[in-house]
Amino acid sequence: MDRRTLLHRLGRQAAALALAQLFGPARAQGAQGAPARWPAGVGDPFTLGVASGMPRPDSVVIWTRLAPRPHESGGGLPPVPLAVRWELAEDERFSVGVRRGEFLARPEHAHAVHVEVKGLASGRAWFYRFIAGGAVSAVGRTRTAPAEDEPVARLRLALASCQHYEQGWYAAHREIAARELDVVLFVGDYIYESSNPRHQVRQHEGPVPQTLEAYRARHATYKLDADLRAAHAAHPWILTWDDHEVENDYAGDASPSGLDTAAFLRRRAAAYQAWFEHLPVSPAMAPNGPAMRIHDRYRWGRLAELWTLDGRQYRSVQACGDEGAAGGRSISTDCAELADPARTVFGAAQERWLAEGLAQSTRPWKLLAQGSQLSPAGVAVPGLARRIYSDGWDGYPLARERLLDAIAAAGGDTIVLGGDVHRHVAAQLRRRPDDPRSPIVAAEFVTSSITSRGIAEPLMAAIRASNPDLLHARSDERGYTFLEVTPQAAHADFRATPYPAQPGAALYSQARFSVAAGQPGVVRD
Repeated sequence: MDRRTLLHRLGRQAAALALAQLFGPARAQGAQGAPARWPAGVGDPFTLGVASGMPRPDSVVIWTRLAPRPHESGGGLPPVPLAVRWELAEDERFSVGVRRGEFLARPEHAHAVHVEVKGLASGRAWFYRFIAGGAVSAVGRTRTAPAEDEPVARLRLALASCQHYEQGWYAAHREIAARELDVVLFVGDYIYESSNPRHQVRQHEGPVPQTLEAYRARHATYKLDADLRAAHAAHPWILTWDDHEVENDYAGDASPSGLDTAAFLRRRAAAYQAWFEHLPVSPAMAPNGPAMRIHDRYRWGRLAELWTLDGRQYRSVQACGDEGAAGGRSISTDCAELADPARTVFGAAQERWLAEGLAQSTRPWKLLAQGSQLSPAGVAVPGLARRIYSDGWDGYPLARERLLDAIAAAGGDTIVLGGDVHRHVAAQLRRRPDDPRSPIVAAEFVTSSITSRGIAEPLMAAIRASNPDLLHARSDERGYTFLEVTPQAAHADFRATPYPAQPGAALYSQARFSVAAGQPGVVRD
């Protein structure tokens, strides 16, 4: 049975027939307090679908948000706590190995539901659903990670990024939902706060968000897309963020739009809370005002270790701009600030945490998931200094050197995974970038955007010509990257469709590359 058929097999009517015998008495998870009586006549509370994430060997997070009218304040629900029942089982009929419980969804968290189900068997598929007010959600399928000591044969993931709602349709998510995967790895720009009327194929629900209610509405717009909901229901997701979840090119507590620090941190707090409320992340990750730790580490048996990294919350302001103001711009490598060793993308504490984790890892494959392209992407200008974009890794050259030094010191086979730049990229990572005499220490795969438009071909051609370690770089098509890791090799398949992505678009393999175990660097298949 294919995945799409499986996920649609159990409709809501069939599930509702079994509702009376599914649940016995249960204690509610979540905040304290008694639930209110479910309000009458509110409609389907599961309009935003279901999702799962953060797969561990013995646990997984399952998510939904109660919102019968998600663009209204409060999602169309009264501002009272409401009880939600959840069920997880080993089979799609919910007849084997059933786990069940109750969660108290509270209005201050937009009636979001985050349940971390623990005590599960490792390395297997699970099915889950939610029930509230007599309504039954769609059925989701998830899986736990293999046991940490298991000799795993493969890891299959979809690497995705940059899904501007207005600039295309989610054909890539439709394909992701239908294929066999272990996890979806999303590396940033889940929503876009900004708009460009020249590139609209559909519209956001409102203007640029600044408040919590506005960010909630923006997330709801994205979740109402059927293909995105299907991709969430089909696989567990692991996520990190980039800038558009808050504001384009923000850096730490600095705003590119001129907000003072206090005002921007209020906006960042609203954006972080809405991100948390709408994604399948652990309840323990709930933000504390404008602070939220999202960097994490995952193990996939004895095969691979994956780090998810936060390149925005602790980032130094971009170099050589107006004093104290954030924002990316084209600058020359003559900029003196580039040589400041204190400048960072991850922050000093996260840098140390990652370096220590790489050094301690015993898995042969080390995967680093972060928001952008690590390899150089500047443009050589005859007779002048090289031009770079200050918001990319080129604008943080010493931080990049520290990261590459940590990768080299750890040994093993490392692949850096990124997004943000709206192009498929396969690149060699040298210990000293731009130096052909420096050894290759890792490989890099950057995924194109799900929908967001890329840069013009003349500039892309200049980038390719100026950076010989870019084995592949195309910005004219949209898509995602399928990555399969085995003990022998890692294979990347750049899936693509022309821009703008159309509702029924078919994707094809734009290019394929591999990294052989024990041989750092990328080769074309």
